[in-house]
Amino acid sequence: MNDRVEIRFLDRSTPPTMATLIILASMSALAMNIFLPSLPNMAEYYQTDYAFMQLSVALYLGVNAVMQLFIGPLSDRFGRRPVLLWGTALFSIATLGCLLAPTAEVFMLFRMMQAVIAVAIVLSRAVVRDLYPQDKAASVMGYVTMGMALVPMIAPALGGLLDSLFGWKSSFQLLFVASVLIFALIYFDQGETARHTGTPMRQQIREYPEILTSHRFWGYAMATALGSGAFFAYLGGAPYLGTEYFGIPLTQLGMWMATPGIGYFLGNFISGRFSARIGVTRMVMCGTSLATAGLLLAYGLILIGISSPIIFFGSMIIVGIGNGMTIPNATAGLLSVRPHLAGTAAGLGSTLMIGGGAALSAFAGVLVQPGSNELPLISLMTLSSVLSMACILYVIRRDKQLQSA
Repeated sequence: MNDRVEIRFLDRSTPPTMATLIILASMSALAMNIFLPSLPNMAEYYQTDYAFMQLSVALYLGVNAVMQLFIGPLSDRFGRRPVLLWGTALFSIATLGCLLAPTAEVFMLFRMMQAVIAVAIVLSRAVVRDLYPQDKAASVMGYVTMGMALVPMIAPALGGLLDSLFGWKSSFQLLFVASVLIFALIYFDQGETARHTGTPMRQQIREYPEILTSHRFWGYAMATALGSGAFFAYLGGAPYLGTEYFGIPLTQLGMWMATPGIGYFLGNFISGRFSARIGVTRMVMCGTSLATAGLLLAYGLILIGISSPIIFFGSMIIVGIGNGMTIPNATAGLLSVRPHLAGTAAGLGSTLMIGGGAALSAFAGVLVQPGSNELPLISLMTLSSVLSMACILYVIRRDKQLQSA
């Protein structure tokens, strides 16, 4: 992965391989959505309302967002390796609890505990920043998230197939087996990469203002949160529009819904190829501009009366490409503001992204009501994307101020 860092597979004295980082980042996405097709069967199994079982998504995201505030500082204090091992072990226990839960309430408790797998995605990014300078880190993150982008596209289909063959518990059985294997992979392949471990938590708390008062950190972080927020808003409203407004059968909806993932994969590939050459800030500017242009195009066509699922879902490919360029580069940027607090910055940045995305997803669900078309959702997504572009413009302005000072 890097000419200056010797990496050997299954050697705890060297950093992890790229394959290990991709698997770690993918595990969080797999845990979030593999069981979604099983929610109706789970509600029937536990004899509870479907709406209650749906909370397993919102509560998971909420706990995930809060937990990421602590994962970074803990890894800065104790190291990436032990936090990853403990987090994966606790996820295995929580998954076993989901399998054995006698009631829906007990299941929900263990489901919230599963959010501890957030250590995988947060620290896979922190490890990359430990190893590489800012622009190179963005390229590596692009390749890592390119692999991760495949999981949200295939996980629901895999979960639905497992449910139809073996029942809803089979998805959690797969998660349990995967977590045990990943624990072994971390144990044998994850060498420690944090250079400044051992800093007491109290001192880290005193150093928080270094990040929280950094204008550049907030610019990168909000560019990431608002850029991904457009996608989360899409997740909140697109399923309803697809079935109720466009009349797409449920058997085909998954293929239409996958369009942002296709674009995100391509955007990650572009990041992997060009970030080191172009620089993270310019890549974020290109990504946010592209996503905004795609949404404005769809918005204009809808305003003049041209409406179809091809226009709506097709524009999401452009948004996905933009996000694939924005997120890894803006993440590398926010981690580079204070490199000695990379874990803390990774956790705070992820919290802002997931927390903001969950809020926009919920708001999108409110906007998309019976009888409405796609315009309210496109408007919300466009506003989020425009604000993301404004944030990176602020970073560019701040960089010029610091250079002239």
